Amino acid sequence: MKYHAQIDNQKYVIDINDDSNIVVDDEPVQANLLQVGPLGLYSLLMDNESCELVVEEQRFGYRVTLGSNTYDVRVTDERTLRLNAGRSQLTIPTGERFIRAPIPGLIVKILVQEGEEIAANQPVIILEAMKMENELRAQRDGVVKEILINTGESVDQGAELILIA
Repeated sequence: MKYHAQIDNQKYVIDINDDSNIVVDDEPVQANLLQVGPLGLYSLLMDNESCELVVEEQRFGYRVTLGSNTYDVRVTDERTLRLNAGRSQLTIPTGERFIRAPIPGLIVKILVQEGEEIAANQPVIILEAMKMENELRAQRDGVVKEILINTGESVDQGAELILIA
């Protein structure tokens, strides 16, 4: 299986066919990694040299401590890398778009005015549903072309609230 690793700012392609056949950036490497203690303590035997390292799982990867050096490591398999590449190419359509109510509720506050320029992810409406306030945000940059609701108004799920151009 092929993996893509990033250690700090350096990238590597790692191909693991079985336990004894590992290729890093087209160079064969003999390596054996074995957990030897609790809390992520490992023994690494690589090219006949042995060392101990501590591996801590982080939110977006691992923190690896080898001697007095610490490295931030991200590892992604080939399939996940392809899926993520496809996602990054998706764009929000241009032209006029409505901000719609994701759930039925009460319009508590309108945070923008017609003609106002807005940025992607900017809060535009506070919608109360089930005694909780939900902040609705703009999906992309644009200009508020039309506000179709008023403060205090009840709306259904999918109702058109604001037109962004």
